Amino acid sequence: MNVLHCCSELFPLLKTGGLADVMGSLPLAQKKIGLDARVVIPAFPAIKDNIPDLKLVTDIDTFAGHVSLLYGQYQGVDIYLIDAPHLYQRTGSPYHDQHQHAYGDNVFRFALLGWVASELSAGLDPLWRADVVHAHDWHAGLACAYLVVKHYSAKSVFTVHNLAYKGEFSPYHLHQLELPDYSFSINGLEYYGQISFLKAGLFYANHITTVSPTYAKEITTHEFGYGLEGLLRQRAYEQRLSGILNGVDEAVWDPATDSLITHRYDVKNLNKRLENKAALQKKCGLPVNNNALLFAAVSRLTSQKGLDLVIETLPDIVEQGGQFVLLGTGDSHLEAAFLHAQQQYPQNVAVHIGYDESFSHQVVAGADVIMVPSRFEPCGLTQLYGLKYGALPLVRHTGGLADTVNDCSLENLAQHQATGFVFYEATPDSLRKAINRAFTLWSMPKQWQQAQTDGMNQTIFSWETAAKTYATLYQHL
Repeated sequence: MNVLHCCSELFPLLKTGGLADVMGSLPLAQKKIGLDARVVIPAFPAIKDNIPDLKLVTDIDTFAGHVSLLYGQYQGVDIYLIDAPHLYQRTGSPYHDQHQHAYGDNVFRFALLGWVASELSAGLDPLWRADVVHAHDWHAGLACAYLVVKHYSAKSVFTVHNLAYKGEFSPYHLHQLELPDYSFSINGLEYYGQISFLKAGLFYANHITTVSPTYAKEITTHEFGYGLEGLLRQRAYEQRLSGILNGVDEAVWDPATDSLITHRYDVKNLNKRLENKAALQKKCGLPVNNNALLFAAVSRLTSQKGLDLVIETLPDIVEQGGQFVLLGTGDSHLEAAFLHAQQQYPQNVAVHIGYDESFSHQVVAGADVIMVPSRFEPCGLTQLYGLKYGALPLVRHTGGLADTVNDCSLENLAQHQATGFVFYEATPDSLRKAINRAFTLWSMPKQWQQAQTDGMNQTIFSWETAAKTYATLYQHL
């Protein structure tokens, strides 16, 4: 079966979030189980400059101007690049300029991505055509619409990595994008008077997936559905909505082989993990003290991620002799609040504003607790890395966090199912109670190590598992 992934990010070449990690792992995992999985992506500089030996497939004139379709391979995966310098030759973020303003021509930049994906199911490459087009997030949503309005035979899957971003544009562009009038309706891609690329994917795809089973249920509710819950309930009723958990790329995230951490270790020699904790404390300018319970967060600093709740509870961590390390960047008021906390508690709080891939590995390898207190979380990868590295996740019960972390209750500990700390309400008080439970378990070293071991021994969060589940879905379509 020929599967074409349509996306806008690819780890490690271009990453703004978890979507890139998925695209860097899933196609390769699918190739390993026998699917011919390929990727189509805009030729952003970070992509084009790092894929060697690119070959021209074809030149084509499109609604967005002249385009060259290039072909190359990266880490064993076949990749099509849409080379349109007037649209994509911009450094930095693929979505906005250095002032965080969305590019004014995004409507064409990402409509073209969907258009080319649909054409790759219909002979644009004379040597290969897609049986399934698998579109990811709003940037690729129009691929599903083009397949339907052009009456192409390929099936489509649309994966929601985050429903909050809807890709909204003026209906003025409808004809420029070669979309028929009838598509701009409630039974189409219209969303509150705008064209929504996300809605196009949700409405026209043969099947919708989210990156966790719980998030698939949550988005059918008013709280998480952003006005799309009616459509999503209908798709769920038709059995065309499901959740498939992301995996962990063990070539990148494995403490036994990770070259980015100070000391490698595995579940059989957790004592070596202490050397990573000491190295992290030293690097962050915190007192080197194994007895201090070390909390950490590696996150975008947004209200979605619940980092404001962490700021409220930092005094509780400090009062009990704990430490806290942050690696992240985002909303300026959250950055300022964490930097203020660092000034207030220099012996307990260390803050690194920005993003550093190697330092993120060191944080996960050295922290005792990794905090993911999100208000909503489609899947979440940080808690999976925490489980893999023996940093117990502290998470809110939502989305993929609910699917992957079991609270360290007495019952779960007794059944070897406890892997972290779970709280339910997005309030400082609810988080505070989970922090207190972490301190309680920390005072019981034998039970703490058992939770670490049980978390590290889990095998369900693998890309091979996810690849097989997607393959079953494709065959069903």
